[in-house]
Amino acid sequence: MLTPMEIHNKEFKKVMRGYKEEEVDEFLDKVVTDFEKLYRENGELKDKLSVINDKVDSYNLMEKTLQNTLVVAQTTAEDVVINARKKSEVIIHEAEEQAKRIVEEANRSVVDVHREYENLKKEVQVFKTRFRTLLESELEALNVNLNEL
Repeated sequence: MLTPMEIHNKEFKKVMRGYKEEEVDEFLDKVVTDFEKLYRENGELKDKLSVINDKVDSYNLMEKTLQNTLVVAQTTAEDVVINARKKSEVIIHEAEEQAKRIVEEANRSVVDVHREYENLKKEVQVFKTRFRTLLESELEALNVNLNEL
């Protein structure tokens, strides 16, 4: 690529019936000034493009990282949901089993209390019968003793 310095230092051979040297020099000075400006601007744009490309690469890497993180987060969330469901099923099953045991135990207790109640009722009946028999025999003995007197 042609540099501004090369344009500035370029010398042309002088020939007869050529162009006016002053006009050519003025024109070359203008060209050098404009070319220097364009040359600098081109360099700056290349630098900016390089910075932008670096940023784009960085953003692409960040995007990939975020996508991977999102995939991991989704997988983790799904695992958490599955584990929570399994855990809740286990808890519900254990609670149902415990409820069954409590109900069975309560039923056994009711049966035991009912049986004890029936036994006590029989004992009371036996006691009443014996006591009545005792009282009747005592009354009879008292009557016999009263009749003898």
